Amino acid sequence: MPRLAHVALLVREYDEALAFYVGRLGFSLVEDVPQPEQAKRWMTIRPPGAGADATTILLARAATPEQAAFIGNQSGGRVFLFLATDDFARDHAAFTDAGVRWVRPPAVQPYGTVAVFADLYGNLWDLVQFSG
Repeated sequence: MPRLAHVALLVREYDEALAFYVGRLGFSLVEDVPQPEQAKRWMTIRPPGAGADATTILLARAATPEQAAFIGNQSGGRVFLFLATDDFARDHAAFTDAGVRWVRPPAVQPYGTVAVFADLYGNLWDLVQFSG
């Protein structure tokens, strides 16, 4: 059965992306494999607590000026990624303490509790604890 294996996220530089996603958000580094023939790295991360078969984020360094133009705006200014949590208050506090920039404050919606943050490039993410 097909499944979504990776979602590519354009980044400027690998190490600054790791510092944010692993250092600030607590994601796990799954793979970091040099690809010297292509002058890049195969680097995947996943949220803390995600299982080994979970979809990972492929940190893809922009290789051309055309690709670089989309860093931080991969979804045209809409929320791009949705990070589900089982404890909104805990993770919101941890992200705040780590210096994450909140774009919209926490709000209770019919589907759960949500707040929007921007990553180091400006991509918008929902931190959401779904109800039910």
